[in-house]
Amino acid sequence: MEKELTPKQIVSELDRYIIGQGEAKKAVAVALRNRYRRSKLDKDLMEEITPKNIIMKGPTGVGKTEIARRLAKLVKAPFIKVEATKFTEVGYVGRDVESMIRDLVEVSIRLVKEEKFALVKEKAVLTAESRLINALIKYKKSKSAEADIKDEDVLEELRNGKFDKLQIEIDVDDDPKPIELVPGSGNSVDLGSVFGGMMPKKKKRRKVTVKEAMKIITDEESNKLIDFDAVNEEAIKRAENQGIIFLDEIDKIAAKGESKGQDVSREGVQRDILPIVEGCTVMTKYGAIRTDFILFIAAGAFHISSLQDLIPELQGRFPIVVTLDSLSKEDFIKILTEPENAITYQYAKLLGVDNINLKFTKEAIEKMAEISVDINNTSENIGARRLYTIMEKLLEEISFEAPENDEPVDFVIDAAYVQKVVGSNLKNNNLSKYII
Repeated sequence: MEKELTPKQIVSELDRYIIGQGEAKKAVAVALRNRYRRSKLDKDLMEEITPKNIIMKGPTGVGKTEIARRLAKLVKAPFIKVEATKFTEVGYVGRDVESMIRDLVEVSIRLVKEEKFALVKEKAVLTAESRLINALIKYKKSKSAEADIKDEDVLEELRNGKFDKLQIEIDVDDDPKPIELVPGSGNSVDLGSVFGGMMPKKKKRRKVTVKEAMKIITDEESNKLIDFDAVNEEAIKRAENQGIIFLDEIDKIAAKGESKGQDVSREGVQRDILPIVEGCTVMTKYGAIRTDFILFIAAGAFHISSLQDLIPELQGRFPIVVTLDSLSKEDFIKILTEPENAITYQYAKLLGVDNINLKFTKEAIEKMAEISVDINNTSENIGARRLYTIMEKLLEEISFEAPENDEPVDFVIDAAYVQKVVGSNLKNNNLSKYII
């Protein structure tokens, strides 16, 4: 179950990575805390309480996806992001809406597997080491006249990485790849699991490094120690009760005004999504999953269409609507400097690999923020993503020349440098709006 975080603690955690958007953070924090509250109730009452789904309205690049993604990561909940425009109405070729639930179950399976693997890893590693030691002793004997080669000496060398790059041959399980029944549908069948009980597992010979062999054998031994029926059962349960689906671009499937044609298909997709959000049972290759208690967070810019263009039934299933603000110059300055994974920090670390000690002056940060706002205002507004465009242009020459530096080099980016490298782009953008 989710960590016992209070709404204020959840918002505080989100503040470490996302600037502003307090209303949206508050809404998702309450939704998450309500899940924890629900888990402490009697079973009969639990069945009655469903999540209050959320719609986040706001322009691109203001943090809608990041809020949902960080929220799921915070509590290690199964999470997927899907785009509403990728789905087609039943009867048309393309992905059906149930595929989002199957994808969520796959994510949940992977999460539970990783947890189970972590529990048995120590035992699996010991078994893998013992299997490799025999092969390594044979190798050492073939290369040396030394008769007495001790297991513990070889084990120490193995653990210290002495054999990491040594090529050896090992027998590994030959698992057939799942076959997709209908291309693009997400439905597949694993022939290995279908006939696994009737035929012994096939092996194939592979030539790999000792380091790769260690990983392959450890994974094989971990699989032997794990009850996959229990994994599937727990993963289904976790997806049902803790799963979060981020449904992006929901405004793109809203029918606009009196327009016809394509809107028929858009409304069809909405009607197909409706039972998933309301609560139904979807069959997956791991078993049936109920969607009643999955939290859906929808998002869209709603520039062309409005929330009222969605069918009323779907609107009713998203009772909480929050509006995210456009980003100001002050927000851009904070995004560049305050989060733990701030863009300036990321690029400084990247270039640090090539011995460049990158520094940004306060004036340079302000200039970058100012240019980002101006370009967003005079061309397509892509929100905080504009900062990556600015940063890539700003550091293009430095990144290109960096590998030539054997000795550490200090490089300070000031406002004049920002204006010189990026300012010309701003001028071109300002002029472009006058050209017909």
